[in-house]
Amino acid sequence: MSDLKLFQTQAGTMSELESSSAPLEKGLQTQFETNLETLLGVRFLASEYVTTHGGRMDTLGIDENGYPVIIEYKRDRSENVINQGLFYLDWLMDHRGDFELLVLNRYGKAAAEQIEWSAPRLICIAADFTRYDEHAVKQMGRNIELVRYRKFGDDLLLLELLTAVSASVSTKAASPTKLAGGGSSSYKTVSEYMDDISPQLAELFSDVETFLLGRGDDVTKKVTRFYLAYRRIKNFACLEVRPTLNQLKMFLKIDPDTVDLEEGFSRDVRKIGHFGTGDLELTIGSHEDLERAKPLVLRSYEES
Repeated sequence: MSDLKLFQTQAGTMSELESSSAPLEKGLQTQFETNLETLLGVRFLASEYVTTHGGRMDTLGIDENGYPVIIEYKRDRSENVINQGLFYLDWLMDHRGDFELLVLNRYGKAAAEQIEWSAPRLICIAADFTRYDEHAVKQMGRNIELVRYRKFGDDLLLLELLTAVSASVSTKAASPTKLAGGGSSSYKTVSEYMDDISPQLAELFSDVETFLLGRGDDVTKKVTRFYLAYRRIKNFACLEVRPTLNQLKMFLKIDPDTVDLEEGFSRDVRKIGHFGTGDLELTIGSHEDLERAKPLVLRSYEES
């Protein structure tokens, strides 16, 4: 664990809060599941989900990009939750119908139709991991994240993204996307759009992505069919590529009511459909736009 210290100020005097990395108890798992979207950007589906081979997944959910998520909690240092989670990932890929039914029953038909099966995720949560755990995850080529927690008193919980591996995803083949009116439309994938961009837009995209990935070692990139997501534990920015307009659309997790919106650059999209996550849309058509966007990106990153 990093040498993180947290201090509290009372009557002008600072005192260090004692932290705890005690083994995870069932009560903390329940807290995670109750606040799953806030903590991890994952919508809750089931707890202690029993598989057909007698296994039991700790927590099952679907993330903000539509990917299935299995969460396993390491309660003992010797417990091998990574291998166990990989076993469950393989089971899930062979039983997609069971997962789709869970999503359908809890979040409706639209959510079930938008499930992304190209790269389901495994999140392992523990008070600590060994260096062998970190090394193993980096060699596996699967979407695995190791998240460490530390409690400060009764009210504060720290989550630290220790290691995240994002497997490459093919975005060439996209299935028709359902529209609100009941019809369907075949959208181009983000990879197909990337094939059509001009050299100028390609250069701008490269600079935007360099800035997003450069926010910290904890930033990972997720390529979905229709947009690119940049996240820590949760998304903090999403990009759509618009070759015909020679611009990028960036979506940030910022309350639009807290921003002075500028016509042609920023707008509130809480009631406007779009791919990706975030309520604030920025139009990036030049490096000047990128410079204007940077403070907002930093804010979204820090709040994610």
